[in-house]
Amino acid sequence: MDILPVFCGIDDFCLLFEPRWQQHLLASSIRQRNRRSSLCLSEVMTIITLFHCSGYRNFKDYYQQHVLKHMFWAFPRLVSYNRFVELMPQAVLPLCAYLRSRLGQCSGISFVDSTTLKVCHNRRIHSHKVFARSARRGKNSVDWFYGFKLHLVINDCGELLNLKLTPGNVDDRAPVPQMVKQLFGKLFADKGYISQKLCAVLFEQKLQLMTKLKTTMKNKLLPMFDKIMLRKRAVIEAVNDQLKNISQIEHTRHRSPVNFFVNLVAGLIAYTFREKKPSLNIRVKKQLQLVF
Repeated sequence: MDILPVFCGIDDFCLLFEPRWQQHLLASSIRQRNRRSSLCLSEVMTIITLFHCSGYRNFKDYYQQHVLKHMFWAFPRLVSYNRFVELMPQAVLPLCAYLRSRLGQCSGISFVDSTTLKVCHNRRIHSHKVFARSARRGKNSVDWFYGFKLHLVINDCGELLNLKLTPGNVDDRAPVPQMVKQLFGKLFADKGYISQKLCAVLFEQKLQLMTKLKTTMKNKLLPMFDKIMLRKRAVIEAVNDQLKNISQIEHTRHRSPVNFFVNLVAGLIAYTFREKKPSLNIRVKKQLQLVF
């Protein structure tokens, strides 16, 4: 991934975000040390984001073997690895705000799904301490896990529309109404989202929930377009696969909850910069006619 477009986009955002952020801190009487660092906020955010496109599996190796040796031309005031780790928590809120600005637009075709984020192996659950207060045991279609769930909503072009992070024991259907408030058209999901109550809530929001039927449910006629879109629901599975295997939003080496969120949000931002996203390559609005 090219450094220039990533840095320019982040730097332009920081030029608008930082003054307003400082004004908010002053208005809320929150005092913070405003110690000037060698690296500005946009440089820190750029280095963290580029890690998720570098192919390195470890941030320490990426910073020491790649950034310090091969990126000095782009960041002439680089600091040591230990100092950079101290600067990373300051980028949590700016990264979250920047991610919101990188979300796509709804086209009438949306897909929702959740993916697990394990924080440790199941054998180490009882001795795990980093996320002892926030992570929970959950169960997916494969096995039990300990950690969080990342709930995603995407459009037909693979762009992120909304997301939410919950403990691992939260039902997949619980955060959906809040996540899809700004959407319209049809929302395609798997069988785990079947719920009459959820369908009624989304129907009031002018959104139609489409899922496959279980074997014990009565069959109903669906338009051919809806049947095809249900078969194409695997596009969001491809997005989850890229987030985990390329952007590396999941690993069990975290030593700090704050840096866990930094890693997660930066990985999502890196995905938004990806040119080739999983896409259906369709833009048919005439097919999205809801009967109310």
